[in-house]
Amino acid sequence: MGKPLRYQAGADGAALSVNPSAESATWRDFVALTKPGILRSNLIATFAGYWLAAHWHIDFIMLIVTMIGTALVMAGACVFNNYYDREMDTKMARTQNRALPLGKLSPRTVLIYGAVLGLVGLAMLFLFSGVLAGLFGIVGAFVYGVVYTIWLKRSSTWSTSVGAISGAMPPVIGYVAASGQIDLGAWMIFAILFLWQPPHFWALAIRRVEEYRAAGFPVLPVVKGVNRTKIQMIPYIALLLPIPYIMYVSDVTGVWFLIIGTLLSAVWLIMALVGFGKQDVEKWSKRVFLFSINYLTLSLIVMFLDTVHK
Repeated sequence: MGKPLRYQAGADGAALSVNPSAESATWRDFVALTKPGILRSNLIATFAGYWLAAHWHIDFIMLIVTMIGTALVMAGACVFNNYYDREMDTKMARTQNRALPLGKLSPRTVLIYGAVLGLVGLAMLFLFSGVLAGLFGIVGAFVYGVVYTIWLKRSSTWSTSVGAISGAMPPVIGYVAASGQIDLGAWMIFAILFLWQPPHFWALAIRRVEEYRAAGFPVLPVVKGVNRTKIQMIPYIALLLPIPYIMYVSDVTGVWFLIIGTLLSAVWLIMALVGFGKQDVEKWSKRVFLFSINYLTLSLIVMFLDTVHK
């Protein structure tokens, strides 16, 4: 890998290059660059989107290829995010031990790695999952890698909401791979993932607001404060409430997702509203953050199990 520079935050907060690290990278460092936690969520969402559109008539080869292609595209975007944020990552406790801040990999190696992953993933989508799947893959990678990472993440509180477009692409890719079209079901599963992301992230950002402030990221709790962030979370969660009903009356999903999906959204909304009376903000935000993870997992599982068989 050559002799990569190790970055360390100076007294003024700038990243300074110091002696190259003698420690070599392992395969785990390459895996970590792809942000496996994000990829797991993307794979579940892609699977749910495909299953929803296929209505239990599953081409398992296409499903597997679509999931792999989507994962590679998003992995490439995540690797690029690590590449571009390598200096900023030295300023946050949760990112200081990544391969680039530690100097275990050179920026050039990481950039090539991300490009290869993304291009291979897009090729798989275009060749095997359809043109629509490939185009949505490009949209997801572009929004995350360029619009979010390069532009908005360092300049605007809108980074979270706009960046949510990329996070909502995997289920749409799965959906159009199975159906070959964009219809109400595609828009509904996009809406679920899009609306879920900002309140999920803001709950985390409230807990780590001082880290984001020190790193210079203009996330909503840093710029507008915790109370404003709590208010901003409400409409996103509230807009999730009618989606199970719309999908039910449109004959996309059945009664179980209507009941369970609505209940999950209602519980999350109540938890968010309770936060206005909580003194222990950190404890509340942790509870909301953890529930948001379970919310998405359970919603997607119930959704594809309750997909209407046609």
